[in-house]
Amino acid sequence: MNASQEDNYSWVLKSINNFQLEKRPRPHPKPNEVVIAIKATGICGSDVHYWVDGRIGDFVVEKELVLGHESAGIIDEIGENVKNLKVGDAVVIEPGAPCYVCSYCRKGNYNLCPDMKFPATPPIDGTLCKYYCCSEDLCIKLPENFPPGIEGGALIEPLSVGIHACNQAGLRAGQSVIIFGAGPVGLLTAAVAKASGAIKVTVVDINQSRLDFAKGYAATDVILAEKVTAGDNVIDHCKRFAKSLLEAGKERSDVVLECSGAESSIITGIYMTRPGGTYVQVGMGSDVVALPITHIGIQEITIRGCFRYSNAHRQAVQMVAAGLIDLKPLVTHKYEFQEAIQAFQTVRDQKDGVIKALILGD
Repeated sequence: MNASQEDNYSWVLKSINNFQLEKRPRPHPKPNEVVIAIKATGICGSDVHYWVDGRIGDFVVEKELVLGHESAGIIDEIGENVKNLKVGDAVVIEPGAPCYVCSYCRKGNYNLCPDMKFPATPPIDGTLCKYYCCSEDLCIKLPENFPPGIEGGALIEPLSVGIHACNQAGLRAGQSVIIFGAGPVGLLTAAVAKASGAIKVTVVDINQSRLDFAKGYAATDVILAEKVTAGDNVIDHCKRFAKSLLEAGKERSDVVLECSGAESSIITGIYMTRPGGTYVQVGMGSDVVALPITHIGIQEITIRGCFRYSNAHRQAVQMVAAGLIDLKPLVTHKYEFQEAIQAFQTVRDQKDGVIKALILGD
């Protein structure tokens, strides 16, 4: 790929399963904006869903879309009135430009902004490109000698999801936590819970190799989940599974963070929440699932949602810089920019023990 400084090579989703490298014009900054030379982009499950299915819930790909939103890079150009960044600074991009003026933005809950423009969510183009332009305030400068380097900056976005999830739970030091799902977000959420003082961090998944990784990373305990068999009632299955865990000496938890989106994990997670405890839905799966609503009411379980993040990226950078969270073990695969399709295939097929795959810039 022979690119000039004015070429902005981008990976564009043309249609379902049709992902192509395209040369586009280089963006130039307006006032208060910067242009970032992208150096690393993580592949999120949402990117793969758009590639394979063309939609996530109500978000439907109806025209060409540049994917990617977990990115870090180097400031390459600054616009007028940029005050806190300069050319050459290493930054993490906080994806998502809110309107700044609605009631949600004014309260600091800008992740709920109805006019949010989020990269790689239709119809907004993402960051899997050579150059990306955004507002200065959406860039968090990485400190010098950032432990995982600029490539690790691509994991700040999913780490911010974990931070927001723990904040939504009101997690306090000394509490016990169960996390369902040992994918990147689940593992990073476990790391945040541990760094926040949780005395017990249990990770549940159907994949033993993922659990082995979790045990060596941030979990104090792991549980191999039982799959729902064909013809089995999902509520009955989950009730039996939760009962078997309790009989085996496992305990209900103060906080349950569901990071898989699987219906059986959601129901089991509710049964494994202590009376008066808090359950947070982090993962996205089916739009509608069965819930043991009487159990929720009798046990006075607090159910909270978790959508992306707000005011978490800077905290994420600070936690990593302070040595509270290690991002390096999660990066299991790296691909050159031209190898993006291979990277997506690896994540889609969950091949070669992949946890987090990065696509590197020039």
